[in-house]
Amino acid sequence: MSGNRMTRRPRGKKGPAGGSGGMGRRRLEGKGPTPKAEDRVYHPAHKRKLQAESERRRAEEARHRTALRAALQLDRGHELIVGRNPVVEAVRSGIPLTRVFMSGALAGDERLGEVVRTATALGAPLVEVSRAELDRMTDGAVHQGVAIDVPPHEYAGLDDLVERAGAGPRAGRAGLIVALDSVTDPHNLGAVLRSASAFGADGVVVPERRSAGVTAAVWKVSAGAAARVPVARVPNLVNALGALKKAGYFAVGLDAGGQARIDGLGFADAPLVLVTGSEGKGLARLTRQTCDVIASIPIDADLESLNAAVATGIALYQIDRLRAAAEPRAAGQAPAVEPRVAADDRS
Repeated sequence: MSGNRMTRRPRGKKGPAGGSGGMGRRRLEGKGPTPKAEDRVYHPAHKRKLQAESERRRAEEARHRTALRAALQLDRGHELIVGRNPVVEAVRSGIPLTRVFMSGALAGDERLGEVVRTATALGAPLVEVSRAELDRMTDGAVHQGVAIDVPPHEYAGLDDLVERAGAGPRAGRAGLIVALDSVTDPHNLGAVLRSASAFGADGVVVPERRSAGVTAAVWKVSAGAAARVPVARVPNLVNALGALKKAGYFAVGLDAGGQARIDGLGFADAPLVLVTGSEGKGLARLTRQTCDVIASIPIDADLESLNAAVATGIALYQIDRLRAAAEPRAAGQAPAVEPRVAADDRS
């Protein structure tokens, strides 16, 4: 019987149980270290962390905007030329530039590649800006996402214009200078520069007061002539004309009531300074008195006057034709038509 007797397990002791097959192994590994309070999305510390990060970003953006506004400020006397075509034309004309402002969307624009290359060659930085920033910089002008920073124009001296007449390809040719009296419209100055460049003038003289200077608008209208024709800015136009006369120039004033015709000047091949007044008031009294001769452009009687730039262009064309037709004069021979002596030069 003993061989068939069942052995009982001691009371209170468990025998070996069946295994789980590894199903509970992950529960035994644990969940790792407890996350920081600020990393638990349900914890108040997490909200404080998000708020601090948001404030830090706002502070960084404010510092960036402040630095950008400072970087976008123009130095005194500097101007902006805006728009794709005006910028490209200005750069091609040789205008000096200090910075290029461009929207990031235009980085691959082939038309502006020349602008970027020129700026790189000149060492002018390329500043990436948004269209909204360019809107503020240009007071809402149509900029098309690009602008260039242009420094103040470097004016020539009056002596530089006289010396230019006998230098380089102008050697042996009589000097020709244009003087503008109270011409305040920059578009007129730009157009005069174009005509001066077309007909070989040595430069343009403008007074410092009550007269247009060389600005971004002038560069645009001149279509590159502002880079080729020097401009002298003088304190007093009458004194400048007197200095030119002492240097051997004849001063020819343009006026509708002139006693001579511009196409009939007998001394067109002598050194000349052509003086044009404003369209409304014409030549000032002292300027008129300083001129050696007052010449007119024959026009239809129904038209009261010509635009200053148009009149200057016509006069330069006529002088160029007269010079081309004139035979070389013997040294020391007087002009065929003697200019009158200005009232303030009589002794």
